[in-house]
Amino acid sequence: MKKFFIAITTVVALLLVFAGCGQKQERADLRKVRVVLDWTPNTNHAGVYVARDLGFYKEQGLDVEIIQPGENTAEKIVALGQAEFGFSYQESVTIARSQGVQVKSLAAVIQHNSSGFASLKEADVASPKDFSGKRYGSSGWPSELGILKQVMESSKANFDSVEVVHGIADFFTTIGKNADFEWIYYGWDGVQARLKGIDINFIPVRDIDPIFDFYTPVLIASDLMVNSEPELMKKFLAATSRGYELCIKDPARGAEVFSKAVPELDRELVKASLDHLSGEFQADAPRWGQQNPVVWKNFADWMLRKGIITTGVEALAAFTNEFLPDAADPQGQ
Repeated sequence: MKKFFIAITTVVALLLVFAGCGQKQERADLRKVRVVLDWTPNTNHAGVYVARDLGFYKEQGLDVEIIQPGENTAEKIVALGQAEFGFSYQESVTIARSQGVQVKSLAAVIQHNSSGFASLKEADVASPKDFSGKRYGSSGWPSELGILKQVMESSKANFDSVEVVHGIADFFTTIGKNADFEWIYYGWDGVQARLKGIDINFIPVRDIDPIFDFYTPVLIASDLMVNSEPELMKKFLAATSRGYELCIKDPARGAEVFSKAVPELDRELVKASLDHLSGEFQADAPRWGQQNPVVWKNFADWMLRKGIITTGVEALAAFTNEFLPDAADPQGQ
């Protein structure tokens, strides 16, 4: 009996060794790829987490590590080769390219701009005309005040009467206290307000002026990587598209996978946010990730006119749809 137990123990130990070796060999056969986020993890990033944790990247021969930006921006990290891919925004890509930082957008994560101005319902800020004489909580991103000014001027409101409060980071901490209205992304803060039972007025910027229906966020790579490794681009986007397609078709499953990967986030918020974003990721586009050159050109031209950039940016060089899988073939196979 003792000999039998020893034999069984030896066999199990050998199987574990072989399994470990097999896993190491499997990982060694995969191409290591880093994806840098633009911010702390949130549901905008869900498709990448889903693609990683459900093995979509592995099926494409990729071992994906998701990292956070730290002191540098995602654009700089990607341009310096410290990450192969990253999350960014059309605005940030345009500014980067105007400054000689060669990064390119590969896919629109969300098809239409879901951000806008939000205030507590009790503040009675229902339109841009109501912004006059109010306190605006600014998070400090480059186009923010330029957009606010144009929105107010087009509504014949007095931009100079607005008190700009800088350093705003959390809507729920500051709204109604430090500021009367702020800029939020509805798919996260707007949904969270609903869950908290907080009544807000929300004014989407895309409804005020079509020029503000720009892409935010987007997935980027460096021009060098795009030009030198087209197959990597295709493989990464084939798997990423599958991740977002799952979130679109089965947001509950997407929320389950994402919540397991990022357990510190509130599960109810993740589920409700992905329920909302499932209709926004692709929206009316023929496929997830599709980008329109008119959207890139119009907003870049506006940024130049407003002095946000001082050098013009060629729209067709700032993005590409080349590596997205065909709409009829979401797996890119």
